[in-house]
Amino acid sequence: MKRLDKKLADIRKNPSGSKEFIIADAKDADMAFGMLSPGPRWSGDRPSGAEFPRPWRTLPEYRDIIRSVIEQDIVDIMLMSVYNLEQLSMKEKLFQRSDITPAARANDTSDVWVVRGGNYIETPSLPFCSATLDHIMYGESHGYKGRQVIGADLGLYSITFTNDTERDHKTLRTFREFRLHAEQKKFRYFLEVFNPNVDAGIAPENMGAFVNDHIARTLAGVPSAARPTFLKVAYNGPQALEELAMYDPGMIVGVLGGSSGTTHDAFKMIADVKKYGARVALYGRKINNAEDQLSFIEHLRHVADGAISPEEAVRSYHGRLQAQGISPVRDLEDDLAITDQVMRYK
Repeated sequence: MKRLDKKLADIRKNPSGSKEFIIADAKDADMAFGMLSPGPRWSGDRPSGAEFPRPWRTLPEYRDIIRSVIEQDIVDIMLMSVYNLEQLSMKEKLFQRSDITPAARANDTSDVWVVRGGNYIETPSLPFCSATLDHIMYGESHGYKGRQVIGADLGLYSITFTNDTERDHKTLRTFREFRLHAEQKKFRYFLEVFNPNVDAGIAPENMGAFVNDHIARTLAGVPSAARPTFLKVAYNGPQALEELAMYDPGMIVGVLGGSSGTTHDAFKMIADVKKYGARVALYGRKINNAEDQLSFIEHLRHVADGAISPEEAVRSYHGRLQAQGISPVRDLEDDLAITDQVMRYK
């Protein structure tokens, strides 16, 4: 039993009293941002004076970072594209000797097609899936029933409601097909429910209620055998998160990290969402764009465990950067600012 499963069991056994908190590193950006997904190079990425032909990391460098995070053994879930999962889990077998659970993005709806020159994210989300569950579990599409999983038996499935009956109907039909297939394959999934990616005619103060009601309504027709292992939602403020977490104690709620922001944004979010009922945080760009990802993850863990305050964590993180000779993107005072509007909710 890996660390994730132990934590999930503890949370389910004691929903209100469990101190466990799950952190996932979302290294699936190549299914969204294309060639820029490995992230920018910082001063700590290369020896002094070394020259690189481009300011962005390559895919091999991206995998090297994933290997380092696996070796560090702090996060509970490593979320990847199927291509990287194949290399690191199926070929290199890194997760056989790790307490981290591998997971793969099981679908890639059009609102995550963030490509240079494109405008897909500005049009209503459409369902799409590049990989099959057999690809995720076995690396091939032949349907090896009963064979030992060599990839992952956990995946992220995302849906986006846009307040359009026809489009949302198609989204739900596709989700239904996925659920049935996942149940047959004994494949676990966590459900990501994005806020609408276009103007859906919903006032910002009502966005949390819109998403929460969709989640409750959608899952009301789903039995235990086909329900998600946990949820992943945008943090729409404490009231919306607390409402969702309290509605069904049997459903574990997680939040997505969102855009990079300041280091204080990242650390304060994980402290706040735990306070209001979340038990999972999935950080993608907040980790990937950090100057020192391993130190950033270490401080995330300390904040999630209540060992250090978000502000103390920012100061400690900057101290670590200074000790390693890594130039921070922002100076300490700027990085102590709260810039994410949702973190300003009262």
